[in-house]
Amino acid sequence: MNEHPSKIYLLPNLMTAGNLFCGFTACLKILEGALVQASNPVEASDLFHTAIWCVLGAFIFDFLDGRLARLGGNESAFGREFDSLADIVSFGLAPALMVYRVVLQEFPRACWLIAFVYLACGALRLARFNTAAANHEREGSANSTKNFTGFPIPAAAGLIASITLFLLWLAEGEHRLGSWKFVLPPLLLFLSFMMFSQFEYPSFKAINWKTKKSIPRFLVIILILIFTALNFEWMPALLFLAYLLYGFLRPWLSREWRREIEEEIGEEDEPLEQTP
Repeated sequence: MNEHPSKIYLLPNLMTAGNLFCGFTACLKILEGALVQASNPVEASDLFHTAIWCVLGAFIFDFLDGRLARLGGNESAFGREFDSLADIVSFGLAPALMVYRVVLQEFPRACWLIAFVYLACGALRLARFNTAAANHEREGSANSTKNFTGFPIPAAAGLIASITLFLLWLAEGEHRLGSWKFVLPPLLLFLSFMMFSQFEYPSFKAINWKTKKSIPRFLVIILILIFTALNFEWMPALLFLAYLLYGFLRPWLSREWRREIEEEIGEEDEPLEQTP
């Protein structure tokens, strides 16, 4: 019997390739920055900034690939596996390497372990997510989930990158982080725990090119995006922190409050209670 060659969906997997490219570039820039960190802190700071933007760029590509796949009805097991492989580079290896080189080299043994724990937890979370998705497919309910159980690894990486960007901005002119950099190792450990916690987070899967909003809500979203662009040094960190804290507050919010908040971000089409 002749085997048919495998085919992949072009646009979603191009976005995933963009995610992987950003993650790979971030790792290269971190390594380049590490080589010149002692002799040329100005150049090292520029390289670390580039790595941070690459991680945030990978987050955008990761956001887009799933939307394109769902828009065209092109979700596939291949795409899910490719996405996870890209995620472990962009959102696992790159943030762990970044924090290790920017902060943790002063305590190499303990901090190597902290960075590895984050990387391992990220890999385990992605494996768990893929296993759950495959089980849902066999049950005929692959697209039923609207929430993530545990903090998603792209958001964890975005939080680490945006906080590092904020700390570099606070230390502008010094080209190195001040004592606030020591918040990053505990943050890595905390996010490692949160990725396996039972806190639920909106998945934003309802947001796509067909999402409709009223004019006032549309204007609010545009204003937030403009304000974020104008204050890129600290506003992304605030947004990622707000998303992290929402998981803690969500169980204490009334059903009406949750529905109102999550409708604002496009989660109105399916029940709020469903979880992976």
